Amino acid sequence: MRDGQSEGKTGAHPNKLSNQNTPNRKGNPPAEKSDKRMTLPSRFQKEVHAHLSRNSQQTSPPSNLNESLSSGKGKPYDPQQVQGRITEILGKYSNGFWVSKLPQIYRELYKQDMPTEALKDLDTWTHICTVEKTCSSNPSELLLYPAKEQTTTSSPPPTLTPNATSAPTPTDKPVQSPVQQRPPSIHLTRSGSRSPQNPPSSSSSPSPPSSPATLSPDLKLKLEELLVKYSNGLWAHALPKLFQDTYKFKLPGHVLENLHLLSDICTIDYPMPDNPKRAILYRKSSSGGGGGEDENCNRRNSSASEEELRLRQELGRRLSNHAVPSLQIPKEEYPSVLVVEATNTNGVILRYIGEGYSQAQESMEDEMREFYGLDQSSPTPLSSPSSGQLVAVRAEEEEEILRAQVCEVMADKAKVHYVDHGFSEVISKTKVFELHEKFFQLPFQATKCKLAGLEPFCQEPAVLKKFETMASGRILLAEILERGQTPLIVLYDTSQDDDVNINAACMKALQDKTLASPLQVNSAYMKVTVRSVCSDGTIYCQLPSRGLAKLNVILENIETYFQLQVTSEFLVSRPFCGKGCLARYKGKWSRVEITNLHGSRVLDILFIDVGVQASVEVFELREIPPPFLYDLMAIPPQAVKCCLADLAVSVGSWSPDAVQWLREKVLNATDCSMKVAKVDETKRCIYVHLFTDKNFHDPARSLNHQMAQSDLFKQQPDVFLTSHRPAKISTATLSSKTPSTGNYTNGSPTSTSVPAKPHLRRALSGPKGGGGGNMTTTSPPETPSAPSSSLQLPPLLELPPAGNNIDVYVSVACHPGHFVLQPWRDMYKLVVLMGEMILYYSKTEQKPLNIEKNHIYAAKVENSWHRVLVKGVLTNGLVSVYELDYGKHELVSCTQLRPLIKEFRQLPFQGITAQLAGLKQRQWSEEASIVFRNHVEKKPLVAQLEAVQEATNPWDRKLMVFLVDTSQEERDIWVHDIMTEFADELTKEL
Repeated sequence: MRDGQSEGKTGAHPNKLSNQNTPNRKGNPPAEKSDKRMTLPSRFQKEVHAHLSRNSQQTSPPSNLNESLSSGKGKPYDPQQVQGRITEILGKYSNGFWVSKLPQIYRELYKQDMPTEALKDLDTWTHICTVEKTCSSNPSELLLYPAKEQTTTSSPPPTLTPNATSAPTPTDKPVQSPVQQRPPSIHLTRSGSRSPQNPPSSSSSPSPPSSPATLSPDLKLKLEELLVKYSNGLWAHALPKLFQDTYKFKLPGHVLENLHLLSDICTIDYPMPDNPKRAILYRKSSSGGGGGEDENCNRRNSSASEEELRLRQELGRRLSNHAVPSLQIPKEEYPSVLVVEATNTNGVILRYIGEGYSQAQESMEDEMREFYGLDQSSPTPLSSPSSGQLVAVRAEEEEEILRAQVCEVMADKAKVHYVDHGFSEVISKTKVFELHEKFFQLPFQATKCKLAGLEPFCQEPAVLKKFETMASGRILLAEILERGQTPLIVLYDTSQDDDVNINAACMKALQDKTLASPLQVNSAYMKVTVRSVCSDGTIYCQLPSRGLAKLNVILENIETYFQLQVTSEFLVSRPFCGKGCLARYKGKWSRVEITNLHGSRVLDILFIDVGVQASVEVFELREIPPPFLYDLMAIPPQAVKCCLADLAVSVGSWSPDAVQWLREKVLNATDCSMKVAKVDETKRCIYVHLFTDKNFHDPARSLNHQMAQSDLFKQQPDVFLTSHRPAKISTATLSSKTPSTGNYTNGSPTSTSVPAKPHLRRALSGPKGGGGGNMTTTSPPETPSAPSSSLQLPPLLELPPAGNNIDVYVSVACHPGHFVLQPWRDMYKLVVLMGEMILYYSKTEQKPLNIEKNHIYAAKVENSWHRVLVKGVLTNGLVSVYELDYGKHELVSCTQLRPLIKEFRQLPFQGITAQLAGLKQRQWSEEASIVFRNHVEKKPLVAQLEAVQEATNPWDRKLMVFLVDTSQEERDIWVHDIMTEFADELTKEL
């Protein structure tokens, strides 16, 4: 998936916002719109251009949300009476509760509203209560406890405050308020957003009297060392085991009971609204940090060394005084790149493709071709170019004029490096010209990056040869893991049916094929161990080989090595798809490959030597120690993928009974044998006859024959097919390459079905499907009955009053009359929830489930678990479901549904249907629907709430909203204006 997510993978809502109220759009034109042209169909571009250039007077509403909503507030109240009542309430709730629940409790007990000013004064009433800030994105998410007993010698507890410098990503970390990211100097206002006020000082939660008041410096240092490895946060419940494994002694028990003691080294977030004990710890960034480089800026010359750059600056020439802008790394997480060359995987030369990059370069070179033409008025060649000087060079083809930097000057020739193309050449001095100042404006386009996972093998001939074959001269997709002077990336080739991870393919070039299990058709093999049986009928076997013997020795040595190490060095802090590392399998370290990321803390792995898939948390992984790295990389995976030959039912159509029968026969067998019937290179699968003894000469004794003669396959074969759509990569979303998630049974992972095609990670906010212009979503006509009606449904999604604004993400857009919004503020909570669902359902066995229409379940869609509403049960075993958090319709197998347990019914359903305000009701054409989708789908926007149509079920609620794109610095784009113009233009054409 990483599924984020991104996955919109920025730390805050990308649209710019201010702290003023948005003007009401009921007949009022947008304010302060510039005349910047929109990217729209040409036939109505002019009309929209004129429309957006309108500039009307805008009133200046209150500058702050609290001001805009506080009319009537601030009335005098009796503090002593309120304090007495709060003391009574805290007596009933001695374990604390959310501050947001206080007004409701107050109203129920005392039959009157709690004074709003009293809520603001809570943090000052330290003699009756303690307010603990959770560092969540929502300032209302404070915890209230009875007052902490204080002594005259105790010092005030540290304050928990969010750290803006380490703004987490919305995939699975608290989302920073957009107003904290942008200056309040924009047109659209945000009455629905939080204001960038200083958070109130808060005290820590009370601790048992026997608990130490502080932690030792050494303990804090060790805990901080662990948090450094997990920049995307670490679940507090993971600390004890992680601490024990790393430092070889137990974490003091009072630490988890008093997380506030860690407030000076980390911020604490509570993403599960119903469970204050479930916390995520984020290490605070070190303050000061002078000398830190701009992560979003990537300045490089690609051609000259630092000495050459300094030389050029010292020449004092007029041309050298012009500064070339730094090359900005593209904002999207998965830009397209053209790979130029690589003599070292730590310095791959590439160019970014797209607007502002390759397109801008082509425009500049067209202008240079005209400026340096062959007519008499064209500039004359430089008589004496200097080393390090930027010049214009006429290429050998005589038609191209390119920017270059002089590397070396010879008698009548010069060696130059083409700064936009990344290669060098020796040319005649007569082709070197002075570079005009207007061609200094575009950053150098050739840049360098580092391939993740290949750092220790950056100059291995086998790796470089493989990279040359697969990547050089090709346009690929790059996943940017780290932004900096040299970005850390993973490259993907998406041109084929199966997306290929280039980094992982280069790692496989290190494998010694002689250590693999050689399999030949019609050959028989004994002492075969069946390691796993997947739910689609695929089996994974281990055969005796030199590679397996060597692997077992190395893994035993690693066990001993880790027992002697007291360091956090081997914790995996930067997981990515295709990465090889270690994880526990049946109590021992085993090789794994990361196959899918669900946010940054939960991921899918494949135990490559046993063929078992599992879902784990990132803290369960370890890096391969350097002393064993080369030897382990040389050993090919020892799990051989096999299918039973000569069966009438193909892989993927097996019933659960057939899978279970085969598992019982082979998983505990000690001496299996097999005979190879066919080798399918395209599917990388071996078709075999499998035996539970050594009698492979008698086909009648094979398990193949026994299954064919049984009733195991005499069911409808399509019933057990799973819904699995290929997810090709777009530049906006990317998923990982992997098979589906695995299960744990009795603490050990058990395999699940492996899709035929790997998939790139789907971002949290990236929908899996769009929906056509004629697609409609209807709510179920009836209210769910038992057992669903007896389930406690999540609370309704809280919405601001009409006229206010909400930061949203549009997950699905069919047409202006139907689209689905997700509140941006709580997106990280959804990723945390989905990660927890993956971990929970991957460790629970499938049980018979009576699936009923209009009931709520958990369903596995592709590689993730979703909260769904069953819309229909088909006769072929497929179920039509509606994803309640994303607003998408899917078809899944009935075997992919599970009960939705209470823990996963606390967060409000995040998907809410809406229609665009400010438009007349009409039947939207497919053309209009496409225009609408292009402007809103998969984008973060601001929604101004016009009206709410309430309903009995949360999934039946519908909003009427204006949608505004505020991502442009110059003006805000009101989507209903665009659609009105488009519809009017279509009417004129008719």
